[in-house]
Amino acid sequence: MRALRGQAAHRGQGGLSLARIALDVMGGDHAPGATVAGALLALETFGETHTIQLVGREGVVRETLAAALAGEFARLRDAAARFEIIDAPEVIEMDDKPSVAIRGKPNSSMGVGLRLQPEGKSDAFVSAGNTGAQMAASVFALRLHEGLKRPAISTLLPTAGEPIVFLDSGANVDCDAAELVSFARVGAVYAEDILGRTNPSIGLLSVGEEPEKGNAAVKEAHALLQAAGLNFQGNVEGRDLPQGRSDRGPLDVVVCDGFVGNVVLKTFEAMPKLLGALLLPTGVTKEQLQQGLAKLDYATYGGAPLLGVKGISIICHGKSSPRAIKNAIGVAIRAHESGMIAHIGQRLATNA
Repeated sequence: MRALRGQAAHRGQGGLSLARIALDVMGGDHAPGATVAGALLALETFGETHTIQLVGREGVVRETLAAALAGEFARLRDAAARFEIIDAPEVIEMDDKPSVAIRGKPNSSMGVGLRLQPEGKSDAFVSAGNTGAQMAASVFALRLHEGLKRPAISTLLPTAGEPIVFLDSGANVDCDAAELVSFARVGAVYAEDILGRTNPSIGLLSVGEEPEKGNAAVKEAHALLQAAGLNFQGNVEGRDLPQGRSDRGPLDVVVCDGFVGNVVLKTFEAMPKLLGALLLPTGVTKEQLQQGLAKLDYATYGGAPLLGVKGISIICHGKSSPRAIKNAIGVAIRAHESGMIAHIGQRLATNA
């Protein structure tokens, strides 16, 4: 079937909201092959109710899709009718400046894909392309919720227990105290709507548990969070992150500025190589290592929502595999079905 048009057209039986997911086919180090393969895996995984919009240079998209359906994905030849191909003649390169996404290449796969949401033609956008450009284009096309100055990248951080919502993981290298509180509010909604956590426990990343520890923004944020009406656990330290808990209990959300967050995220990404170098010489097999470290694989979590914009924009790792793209599409579907964006707007408006 072709993509369903209009806000009223994507309601299924019983009012179930069906998702139209716009995928940036041209974005990522392994595009377009990995993105098209990920879209095909998503068709197979998430049932017949959702539509995937392949956004990119039409000739490239059709050629890549035809090759995939003639080979590895021949079994999905009939299901591929559920794709809509949307032409976008320009491409945002990984080294382009963020401003290029708005002014220099308005007809890029990123720009065209994001504009579908405010036009009422799509419900979410997924890209493994230039992160800075996606952030800028998302704010420009989707706009920020009232009261927010900047959005935050929310990453699911793997732990020894359940994953935690970790933000900001790279959007804003400097944050003031009020922004950290806003990040806690939107992160709590993500934990509730996507992870199913009730009354999420929130931690503020710092250099010590005591309220007086940290830089000026962290110390001020601690005081504001105590009065914010959230389930604020207090300051947590870096050593608490791998465990997913502090000595005061499990963590659901951890907040920090994007400078610290990105350093933490890149450190976690490097852990499998370090553990492999340490454990393989001891007799642990590669299969055992891969099984044990599966939770540390970013592909398991797919993509990170850009929280704070009035729409769904999922940021994927630049090296995303087909499996990662598939799981990112799954995140987008869950965000749409849960009504997360409206929930965030309500939470920010009421400061609840």
